[in-house]
Amino acid sequence: MLFTRIKPMALSVGKEPFDDDHFIYEPKWDGWRILLHKQGERVEAYTYNGKIVTEKFPELKEASNAIKAHTAILDSEGIVLRSGRPVFDDFTYRGRLSNSMRIKQAVHTHPVSFVVFDVLYTDREHMKEPLMERKQRLSEMVVNSPSIMPTMYLAGQGKALFELTKEHNMEGIVAKRIDSRYLPDTRSSDWLKINHVKTVDVLILGYRTNPFGLVIGLNFRTVRNKPVGVVEDGFEQQDKQQFLELAQQLHSSQDQKTQWIQPGLCCRIEYLERTDMHQLKATVFKGLLFDKRPEDCIWIS
Repeated sequence: MLFTRIKPMALSVGKEPFDDDHFIYEPKWDGWRILLHKQGERVEAYTYNGKIVTEKFPELKEASNAIKAHTAILDSEGIVLRSGRPVFDDFTYRGRLSNSMRIKQAVHTHPVSFVVFDVLYTDREHMKEPLMERKQRLSEMVVNSPSIMPTMYLAGQGKALFELTKEHNMEGIVAKRIDSRYLPDTRSSDWLKINHVKTVDVLILGYRTNPFGLVIGLNFRTVRNKPVGVVEDGFEQQDKQQFLELAQQLHSSQDQKTQWIQPGLCCRIEYLERTDMHQLKATVFKGLLFDKRPEDCIWIS
């Protein structure tokens, strides 16, 4: 399995934080899932989908030296910290770079760290071992450095960690059953992600009627009016009626699913998750914004 593509274990969705002595709780780091493969001096980094991205991260040389095992496969999150918290867009910036000079510069402007939370393999496979045995191996194997560190966790205290991550504007927490095995390419209820609800003001690009939903967008530094999802929950009947009356005068094109409108209306939504392509998931409509300009609906990292 060394230096081959492995689909990592996935997270199920938890509804709310809880305390349970049968679980440990980790911060949910906001970056890219990265599997690190090491043998001797060689180290490779694989994304969640199995793409090798080693050349993008010169920090891996220092990280490899901090792994005190000749051979290892480690599950981690690659992050870039800004003012002490991980910023997804900053790591994505590193992931987009391909020019060697720009990568070299970015090591100083956007330094990457790999937060490690599991070990799959050393001189033998460890995926069938209980989680806490793997955690012990990890603590003995990885020396803290600016480029790599084991993740912190709390035993039994999910609510406290959830509040702490909220104070630090982090994404949420991950609850893991202490006796859980590592199951590649499996979404298990033994691992639960519990995210903080976030609010964002978006512009409305179009709407659908069956079922009713708004196609929402945001402005980014390099692209304007980018669609970021469809919100279908949270509407009262009067919300739909009011929107449809206002949208009549903004109609532009139409396709099989969507009536597109000129970007003249904004609304506020809540969401729980965001994909690597900035698509917002688990969205809920909170109200139209009549004092907001579409050009002011900007994604802020």
